[in-house]
Amino acid sequence: MRPKKTRNVLQPPLFNRFKPMGMSTSKLDEAVLSLDEYEAIRLADLEDLDHQAAASLMNISRPTFTRLIESARKKVATFLVKGRKLVIDGGVYEFEKTLLKCESCHEVTEMVDQEMVCGECASTEVVELNCQYRQGECAKRRERRRYRKRSTPKN
Repeated sequence: MRPKKTRNVLQPPLFNRFKPMGMSTSKLDEAVLSLDEYEAIRLADLEDLDHQAAASLMNISRPTFTRLIESARKKVATFLVKGRKLVIDGGVYEFEKTLLKCESCHEVTEMVDQEMVCGECASTEVVELNCQYRQGECAKRRERRRYRKRSTPKN
């Protein structure tokens, strides 16, 4: 089996965990939706793009996009009908840009000039959405810290 081609994700999800109200998460089975499946649903069902246009944006073929959207829809249906916990994580993807979520006004804006400031309200109470998924500059910083810790000799 050949390796999967990296898929472009234009907009990471604001939230990556969902569950039925009133249920303890420990009692629920998980339905895991990959980030590329999430992006396929967003482009096809929210943005109303046809499969060819969405596939082009994600940097994959149209048949691959069709398989991806069918898999994603089945997982979302399982979540809704069987009352599972839905987790969005994993997949072979990269984010096109770094997005910030403001903790004050809850808007999502693109990072400009490496500034961690909300583009709407100028608050510094922002979180890199890409960090939730081990992508972007924050992931590189975290990996460098982890590498330094591993390479430090123990006394």
